[in-house]
Amino acid sequence: MILWKRAAVLGFLSWLIPFVVGFLVFPLKQSNPPLFGNLMVLVVLLTGALLLYRYFRNRPVSVQEAMLVGTIWFAMNLIFDYPMFAYGPMKMTAWGYYSEIGLSYLVLPAFAFGVARLARS
Repeated sequence: MILWKRAAVLGFLSWLIPFVVGFLVFPLKQSNPPLFGNLMVLVVLLTGALLLYRYFRNRPVSVQEAMLVGTIWFAMNLIFDYPMFAYGPMKMTAWGYYSEIGLSYLVLPAFAFGVARLARS
């Protein structure tokens, strides 16, 4: 059974933490874009790992629930990012956003699936 409130709060954090880190290290994007991109994927992955651990703390891990939570977080990240990158200072096209940033959020459901499978075995 999914814990909706916990999933929503942690989903917001799955967006906020990488957003803050990205803001702090944004000068790297100008000087070394590949390093910035790789760093941000790692931040999203580590944030997802810690938040999934928090979500399932003291509960049995279900592959189906982990996939659902990861997918919810993926959708939340896209929704929270949209105004920042469509209308904010970045003004990116949809293609530019998804190819540069949005696709990396697929790490959340993919990681959730893998971790849940490992936990069940």
